[in-house]
Amino acid sequence: MLFAEWGFPRMSARVLMTLMTTEEKGLTAGDLSQRLGASPAAVSGAVRHLQQAGLIAREPVPGSRSDLYLLPDDAWYLGTATKQSLFTQLIATTEKGIEPLGGPGTKAGARMTEMRDFFTFAHQEMEGALERWRTMRAQRTA
Repeated sequence: MLFAEWGFPRMSARVLMTLMTTEEKGLTAGDLSQRLGASPAAVSGAVRHLQQAGLIAREPVPGSRSDLYLLPDDAWYLGTATKQSLFTQLIATTEKGIEPLGGPGTKAGARMTEMRDFFTFAHQEMEGALERWRTMRAQRTA
C-alpha cells in the first residue's frame, strides 16, 4: 500500500512485494496470478512495468514456455540507476525551454530554470549516492 500511495501502480507493488517475500528463486506469471488472486493480464502488465523500471528480471524456465520473474541481487540499485537517464532527459528538456519562455527573468522561465536546477542537483546527488552504495555493498560482501 505504501508504494501505491507514492503513485506506484498497485498491481506492480503487489507483484514486487510478492517477489521480495518469496523463498523461491522467482515465480512464474501463473504463480503470481494464483498467489495474488489476480488475472493473468493484470500480472502481465505489472511484470512489464517492473522490468522496464529495472526492478525485476525474467529468465526462461527450462523445458517450459513459462518465464521465471525474479529480483536481481542489486534490484534497488538497478532501478535507481535506470532513473538517472530520466534526470538527464529532464535536464536537457528544461534547458531547451528556458529561453523560449523569455529566459530566467520571466515567471515561466524562472520556474523552468528552477526545475532544471533541481534535477541537475538531484542527478548529481544520486550519482554520488549510487557510487557510495556500490562501495559499501562491496565492502559488506567482501
